[in-house]
Amino acid sequence: MATFEALADPVRRRILDLLRQGEQPAGALVEALALRQPSVSKHLKTLREAGLVRIRVDGPRRLYSLDPEPLAALDAWLAPYRHFWADKLDALGDHLRRSD
Repeated sequence: MATFEALADPVRRRILDLLRQGEQPAGALVEALALRQPSVSKHLKTLREAGLVRIRVDGPRRLYSLDPEPLAALDAWLAPYRHFWADKLDALGDHLRRSD
């Protein structure tokens, strides 16, 4: 459930998008998001608690990176639903072609 809750927020999804590019310091995320540092820190905490983000301390800096394992688990969980909807959409497409 924590994964879904973390992904529900568009700012947190944007943070994950930024971290797909590689490890980032918090300051770079603040700048890219054009948000205040406390707000970004709150979102990073939620992502860390959900297991979606790792933190590495490098001297005075904290570097954040994406942890793909929870996303892989989510993808595996979603796979049957993708098949379900693909079949339904294929049937709809066939119906629309026949009715033309």
